[in-house]
Amino acid sequence: MPVSTLFKVEIQKKKKSWQKAKRGFEFIDLFAGIGGFRIALESHGGECVFSSEWDENSQETYANNFGEMPDGDITKIDESEVPSHSVLCAGFPCQAFSISGKMKGFDDTRGTLFFDVARIAKKVKPDVLFLENVKNFAKHDDGKTLEVVKDTLDKIGYNYFTQILRSSDYGVPQARERIYIIAFRKDLHIKDFEFPPISNTVKTVEDILENENYTQNFIIDRPDIHLKKPDAVPVDPRRPLQIGQINNGGQGERIYSPKAAGITLSAYGGGAASKTGAYLINGKVRKLTPRECARMQGFPEDYEIPQNKNLAYKQFGDSVSVPVLKAIFQQIIKAHPKLTSQI
Repeated sequence: MPVSTLFKVEIQKKKKSWQKAKRGFEFIDLFAGIGGFRIALESHGGECVFSSEWDENSQETYANNFGEMPDGDITKIDESEVPSHSVLCAGFPCQAFSISGKMKGFDDTRGTLFFDVARIAKKVKPDVLFLENVKNFAKHDDGKTLEVVKDTLDKIGYNYFTQILRSSDYGVPQARERIYIIAFRKDLHIKDFEFPPISNTVKTVEDILENENYTQNFIIDRPDIHLKKPDAVPVDPRRPLQIGQINNGGQGERIYSPKAAGITLSAYGGGAASKTGAYLINGKVRKLTPRECARMQGFPEDYEIPQNKNLAYKQFGDSVSVPVLKAIFQQIIKAHPKLTSQI
């Protein structure tokens, strides 16, 4: 039975630690997942006026935390029904475009989910597009995919800026690399944009660990655990440090030091330590807990996590690093101060 059939939440607004009083700018949250973009922008005083997420489990988590159920499949939503907004947020999926001959920009995106971002932006004309994707998006389809995105943004009236950032450079212990695309409507005449400088705050996996009373069920006790360098000192704590392996050391079978950043959380993959990686903590090898995954993505402590740990792992693996988004949005405000002039 679908989760939506079983889900009986009383939709109500709940004041959360990340929410500031609404002070002016409005944004929409497309491919919303579990609301990482929303947390970041609400912390800057923004108000979400529309959200869309097709996955029913993520919809449930979103509703539990924000008091509203996102709309479903974005491909079935008429752009004329999307409310006016200043910022469009979207961590859209990576898809190759069918390209034959000369790139046609907007027309080349038809059949992909980026088209839904573009058609809404073309209709509503928000000031800013705040987009995120996997690091390899820049090289996807030999770079043609990103070129079509850039060409499309140019043709629908936006100046764009792109950069790959690593989460562990912005105060969370995860060496997650993602490409961020910031686009300003051309009539705003914003031709320069600087992505945020690297933070002086360095956190390691040790900084996000739960009390051992909550971690017993996550211990990996197997005879094929091999610790090679258990006492190794990281040269760069912003990068993961492998100190051993389980079995043959394949994906999900590598053991890391908690004295450095962790590996990228994943929504998929197998192995004894699938989705989180394994860490040697107080002499025991274990996976991270769902709460530790939330902390590794920079989610606040009062964020409500699904009770099903496998769902939680998938959702945090699919999500975004909130502190990175906050840092980028602070730079957006600097470039376009009128956006939040009432803050």
